[in-house]
Amino acid sequence: MGTTKRLAVAQVANSVGDGAFYVSSALYFTRVVGLSPTQVGFALTLAWAVGAVAGVPLGHLADRFGAKRLAVVLAVVTAGALASFLVVRSLPAFLLIAAVYACGQSGLQAARQALLAGLVEPGRRTRVRALLQSVLNAGLAVGAGLGGVALHLDAAEAYLVVFAVDALGFLVAAAVLWGLPEVVAAVSGPRRLGVLRDRPYALVALLNAVLLLYMPMLSLVVPLWIVERTDAPTWIVGVLFVVNTGAVVVGQVRMARGVTDLDTAVRSVRRGGVLLLVGCGVFALSADTGAWVAVAVLVAAAAVQVVGEMAHGAGSWEIGFGLAPADRQGQYQGFYGTGTAVARTVGPLLLTTLVLGGGVVGWLVLGALFLTAALAMGPAVRWSRRTSRGATGVSTSDTQVHSSGYHGDRPACPATR
Repeated sequence: MGTTKRLAVAQVANSVGDGAFYVSSALYFTRVVGLSPTQVGFALTLAWAVGAVAGVPLGHLADRFGAKRLAVVLAVVTAGALASFLVVRSLPAFLLIAAVYACGQSGLQAARQALLAGLVEPGRRTRVRALLQSVLNAGLAVGAGLGGVALHLDAAEAYLVVFAVDALGFLVAAAVLWGLPEVVAAVSGPRRLGVLRDRPYALVALLNAVLLLYMPMLSLVVPLWIVERTDAPTWIVGVLFVVNTGAVVVGQVRMARGVTDLDTAVRSVRRGGVLLLVGCGVFALSADTGAWVAVAVLVAAAAVQVVGEMAHGAGSWEIGFGLAPADRQGQYQGFYGTGTAVARTVGPLLLTTLVLGGGVVGWLVLGALFLTAALAMGPAVRWSRRTSRGATGVSTSDTQVHSSGYHGDRPACPATR
């Protein structure tokens, strides 16, 4: 089994269980564990904040001791956390296990990205990452269906099966990842956590986090908007989920084909920002219309938005890989990946206040925020390219990435920057 296929199989093993977990976990924690919604929200927010902070040092461990080794360990740790949720019955214990779960997920993502960067040649990284995103969405869709069955049954045993399936998925992923070659970066230079001093890369990561606000927009703000501000039937929420997931499964790899370097990546992010602005404007038009007009407008808005999401994703992955030193991919991917946690932590309050409080104007302000971040990405990337050697304290001539036990895709040489 080649590198790409192993990464894809491990991804789908996780995503099916995660899809079921995301759909049903809130009701499990409130109805079975006995926590209040406020307690669950507070604990998960704090846990993901801890996970975001842990991403960089865990990524550094991937660079230092081996990305495959750390990915396998963290997959097992995450499986253990999921199994522990089955017996948690108090807020302190829930908070502790949730923090372990979030750290495992954040570190695992960084280690997987480091594996991809070390085992796939630079020209194919974005296409492979796009394939993994398509597989992820397909698995999440299947898992969401399983989670929906658990919600329908609304029994403790059904929720327990969901958690068990998710934990088993991480164990399967660990076994699959173990068959990959090891990637160990020979980190040279005095700054072990150089990413924390790399201001241009930090700006790029911040702009990416702003663009990632489309995640809570789709999962939280749009459903609330539909219920509170439109006459559309509530079932349209499920239709929009299918539109988004199906489009990514079918179109993400194709969208990534034109992204081959930093210049094409910046153009793709810019195009994504324009489409996200247009999508916000179309969502705003769904207010104060008839039910079926609102349905048509919402579907059109979701279609525009998902194309923007895919364009941003393809460019963002290339930028995240391309600006990171080859011997520090783990810690840099760990830092870049905090954008997801930031968007999920800050986004719900920011976007509900902006859109539900501001209405049409709020949608337009959000769209302008997307566009501004996308337009600023070009100058930020150029700044990072100019200052990369001084910011990281290491030149590419000092960089070595070792891959042992290779089989499958050819491991990449250190990128010239």
